[in-house]
Amino acid sequence: MTLRLPTLLGNYPGTRAVREGTVRSPLFELDICDAKVSNRVFPRVVNTREFAVAEIALTTFFQARAAGRPLVLVPAVIGAGRHQHQCLVYNAERSAPLTPDTLAGKRVGIRSVGQTTVTWVRGILQNDHGVDLEAVRWVTFENAHLNGFADPPGMERAQGDKPLLDRLYDGELDAAIIGTGLPDDPRLQPVIAHPRQAANEWSLRHGAVSINHMVALDADLARERPDIVREVWRLLCEGKRIAAEPRVGGFDLTPFGLAANRASLALLLQYAQQQHLLARPLSVDELFDDTTRALEAAFQPDLTETTA
Repeated sequence: MTLRLPTLLGNYPGTRAVREGTVRSPLFELDICDAKVSNRVFPRVVNTREFAVAEIALTTFFQARAAGRPLVLVPAVIGAGRHQHQCLVYNAERSAPLTPDTLAGKRVGIRSVGQTTVTWVRGILQNDHGVDLEAVRWVTFENAHLNGFADPPGMERAQGDKPLLDRLYDGELDAAIIGTGLPDDPRLQPVIAHPRQAANEWSLRHGAVSINHMVALDADLARERPDIVREVWRLLCEGKRIAAEPRVGGFDLTPFGLAANRASLALLLQYAQQQHLLARPLSVDELFDDTTRALEAAFQPDLTETTA
């Protein structure tokens, strides 16, 4: 009987070949969850053991790992890679121009304090723009994915069911951090000026890119079946190679391999710790086990990207 691995894997250019079976393994079949939006399934990834292989947001994974959940990371970034500087916006129709220097006292909407985009943006504000995060009035709309995690002190929970974006348009919020789903609307202007240029300069300065989603494995599976771990890695690498996604401003926004991701992971861990999101401090190496930490040595495809 063929081994079937319950899997959560969103439909992106880099995962399409895997989802469609263009690349497959003789060791197993991926039983892919029929989820329209992966992030709505992330609570099941970290609060149950439903999935053997799962896409996961990094801050959610950090919280789960720090809390002792039996998951290990694979150094494969998937999803719609993007910079984050443009995700903090204000409504220019209702507000004078906002900058990082004028955020103190302002009400800023965020989907959840545990959202990875939020962790990146708040970390950039604090560490690169000198913003005192406690001086900003953060308004949350959802719980973090990990059961038992409560918002840190100082967070305000939005009341009622009015969506975040509507509150920004109506002037109830001064600004908001919006990742996927940010409208192409001239009323919504970036708080960080010239965000694309700022993001490129930030990446060059830190030697990092603001990665969002990676792949996690059930820790017991990873320990007991390193052959399966290496095959999952091979499929993901082949999917990325087939997609041949262009670089953005010279940066690969979905990098593969521990070496390529170490600086980004270390920086995001620093931000998460500063923002009181983790039950205990974590190092980059603690996110992996012996097998997933060594995957680059197991299979090294040509992942050379085209340029844009």
